[in-house]
Amino acid sequence: MRKKLICLLVAGALPGAAFADSTSAQIKALQQQLNALQKEVKELRAQVATAPAAKPAVGTATTPALAAAPADITSPDYGRAPANISNDDLTTIKQQIANQQLKVDSLEDAAQTGPIAGLSVTGYIDPTYIYNRAQSSSSFLFANHESVYNYYNSTFGDLYLDIKKTFGVGPMAPSAEITLMPNRGNGITLLQNSHGDIGNNILNTAVVTVPLTGSTTFVAGLIPSFGGYEVQQSNQMLTLTHNLLYDFSDPGSYVGVGANYTAGNWAWKFFVGNEQYRTYGAVTQTGTNALGDPITTSNKIPTFTARADYTWSSALDIGGSFNIGRQTLPSAVDPATGNVTYGVGGQAPSSGGTFFFGEVDATYTLADVQYNAELDYGQQQNAAFNGGQAQWYGLSLLAHRKFNMPVVGRMGATLRYDLLVNSKNGGGGGGIALNSNGMDVNNGFGIGADCLANSKANGGLGFECKGANRQDVALDLLFFPTQQITVKVEYRHDWANQNVFLRNDGSYSKSNDLLATQFIYSF
Repeated sequence: MRKKLICLLVAGALPGAAFADSTSAQIKALQQQLNALQKEVKELRAQVATAPAAKPAVGTATTPALAAAPADITSPDYGRAPANISNDDLTTIKQQIANQQLKVDSLEDAAQTGPIAGLSVTGYIDPTYIYNRAQSSSSFLFANHESVYNYYNSTFGDLYLDIKKTFGVGPMAPSAEITLMPNRGNGITLLQNSHGDIGNNILNTAVVTVPLTGSTTFVAGLIPSFGGYEVQQSNQMLTLTHNLLYDFSDPGSYVGVGANYTAGNWAWKFFVGNEQYRTYGAVTQTGTNALGDPITTSNKIPTFTARADYTWSSALDIGGSFNIGRQTLPSAVDPATGNVTYGVGGQAPSSGGTFFFGEVDATYTLADVQYNAELDYGQQQNAAFNGGQAQWYGLSLLAHRKFNMPVVGRMGATLRYDLLVNSKNGGGGGGIALNSNGMDVNNGFGIGADCLANSKANGGLGFECKGANRQDVALDLLFFPTQQITVKVEYRHDWANQNVFLRNDGSYSKSNDLLATQFIYSF
C-alpha cells in the first residue's frame, strides 16, 4: 500500500512540473514536493535495511535473516505491519525523483536566464466619473481620445502599463522600462515633433538604466520631470486630480541622457536633453525665400535638469530640482506677406526664450500619516501674452491620513491646497498655454474676459491686462476594499481673481467646482 502511495505522489507531481511556469512560487512548491519524496525514500531505505526476511518456500535456499530493529512503543506506527519494498521499486522511485529534479532545475534556469527572466508587467485601469459645474457636464472618462490637457481631464481615466525587463540579477544588472498610456499619457497630450505638432503616440516613458558602479547609474531615453512631490500614476496619488503645480508649473518630460548618483543620505539626478516635451530638436520658421520655401532656425541649446534628495530620517525626505534651457515659442506665418510672428500674442521679438525653473519639496510619512509641501518659481523670456517675460510662482500643501471605520473598513482622507500666481505681463509661460486672446478659459489662466472686452472697446488687444492668479482646494475620501482596488471621491473648488472660467452659457466666472469619483484596479 505504501509503495502505491509513493508512486501516486511521484506520478501526480510530474504533470505539475511539466505545466508549471517560471514563477518562483511554483518552483518553490515543486522543490518542496521533491524534498518530501526524498525524505520518503530515505525512510523506505531504513525500513528495507531493518525489515525481517520473508519466509522461504519449501525446498528453496535460505538466506540469513536481517536483524529486527527494536520496537518503539512511542512511535505512531507501533503495532502496524512493516512495509515491504524491493530494491527494484526503490530504483524506480529514485529515477522518477531524479527526473523531477531535472525539471525543477530547468524551471529555475529558465526563471534566471530564459527569455522571460526578469520580465514584469504591472499597471492599472482607473475609470473616472466627473461633474463639471462651469461646463454643466458630467460623464465617464476612460481611454477617451483627447489631445488637450486640462486639470479636469488629464492623466486619469486611463490604462497604464509598466513593462520592465532586467538583464541579470543583483544591483549591477541593467534594465529597460517602458510605460504606455494609450490616449491619456505624454504621447497623446504632450510629446511634440520638431514643428510642435502632437501625434497619436501611446508611449509615455521609456528608460534604459545601466549601473556603472555601486553608486552611479547611467540612464537614457524618455523620462518624466524631476520636479515636485506628486507622481503621474493614479494608484500612487492621494487625490483624484493633480495639483496646480504638477499640471501647470513643473516641467514635463525629456528625451536625452543622464546619470543618477547616491552617497550616504544623498541622492542626485542629472539629465541633458531636448527642451521639454520635444522628441526632436525644435525647428521654427523665420520667413520664406524668393521661391516661397521656408527659412528655419533650430533650437540647438540643450536643456539641463537636476535633482537632489536628502533623507533626513526614515520618515522625512527633503528634495529640490531645477531646470535651465531655451524654450521655443509659438509662431505663425502670414500667408500674404510671409512674415513670421512669435509668442502667444505675436509680440515676442524672437522664436524662443531662456527658461528657468526651480522648486523645493518635502515628504513626511509616518505610519498612517503623510504630509507634502512644495514651493515653485519659474520664468521664461518673451513667453508672456504681451511678449514680455513670463513669471510664475506657487505653493502646494497636502495632508493625508488613513484609518479604519466600522463596516467600511480601511479608508483615508486627503486635504490639499494649491496657489499659482501668474499675473505678470498677462500671464503665460511654463505649462500654461494661452490662446490668441491671452486666455485659457478651461483652466482659468490668462487675462480676464472683462479686461479684454474693455481693452478692445478702446482699440487695444488686452496687452495691458494682468494675468489671473489661481487657487484650489480639494477634499478626497479614499476606500481600500482590497489590495488591488482603490476608490476615490473628490470635491474640488477652483477660483481665480479674474473672470477666466468659461461657462456653458458663454459667460465667464471667477470659480468652478468639480465632483468626481474614481475606481482604480492595480495589477
